[in-house]
Amino acid sequence: MSVDFWINVGVLAGIYGIFTLGLQLNAGFIGLLNFGQAGFMAIGAYAVGLLVVDFGWSLWLALLAGILLAVIGGLFVGISSLRLRSDHFAIATIAFAEIVRYVLQNAEFSGGNQGVLGYDEEWRTLSDWALAKLALIGLGDYTQLPLFIAVWLAFLVLLAVLIVLQGTPWGRVLRGIREDEDATAALGKNVFAYKLQSLAIAAALAAVAGFFVALNVTFLYPSVFDPTFTFFGYAMLVLGGFASYGGVVLGGILFWTLLEGTRLFDTALSAGQQASLRFIIVGFFLLLLSRLRPQGLLGNRAEMRVRP
Repeated sequence: MSVDFWINVGVLAGIYGIFTLGLQLNAGFIGLLNFGQAGFMAIGAYAVGLLVVDFGWSLWLALLAGILLAVIGGLFVGISSLRLRSDHFAIATIAFAEIVRYVLQNAEFSGGNQGVLGYDEEWRTLSDWALAKLALIGLGDYTQLPLFIAVWLAFLVLLAVLIVLQGTPWGRVLRGIREDEDATAALGKNVFAYKLQSLAIAAALAAVAGFFVALNVTFLYPSVFDPTFTFFGYAMLVLGGFASYGGVVLGGILFWTLLEGTRLFDTALSAGQQASLRFIIVGFFLLLLSRLRPQGLLGNRAEMRVRP
């Protein structure tokens, strides 16, 4: 299989890695079952596309606006839903994500199913410049390589920031909330505020991932942001391990290598049957791992707690 194929797999792994960092912060470190991450991603991606196409904004300024709007969305969901039980909160977040998707599918301002096109000219100019530089070292033929580099640089920078944050008193309070919310509140910590901050940061990370999704697909349409995105993120957490940022990296690489690598199987099945077989193989692997090592490859069993 060509190098381009595996570069594309790496792009997907990096985008989902950024996306899953927010899920790790929520589910792994504070115990929030956030199933609305795809909705925050859609807000960030569409904000970028619409601000560039309809209002002539710079792509990079639109990215900042998209992050801000996603954070506002996270605050809205958190303020209205965070006092619910974890299972009810999970339902509320997935409902929010679906509301966002259906609004984008039916609203006139978003183009509905016609989608948004033509927002990536600045990126293509930058990508062409990067390819010219990469050609000097013999890598100019791989058109997705600039996006691969950009995605993984962003992923590693955000990963480093979160690791540093987790070692601060703020990060330790998150763990305290996950372990015993009442005891943490008794120590004078505003549990609701910490949960809200965690959700807002996760929304911002989803918006960054949405920005890279927009650059990768070059055409925004609502079905890109279906709930499958969020569930793939949780599959990566199961693989890599909860409360382990290193697990996000490992889980992303393994999940996408397994899911996309099974495309290479030479069978007599139809395209639809082959796709089903791929998911069966991935599902079987996840079930086996859950049985043999439920904490994930880099996780700690003691960290596997979610507040009821």
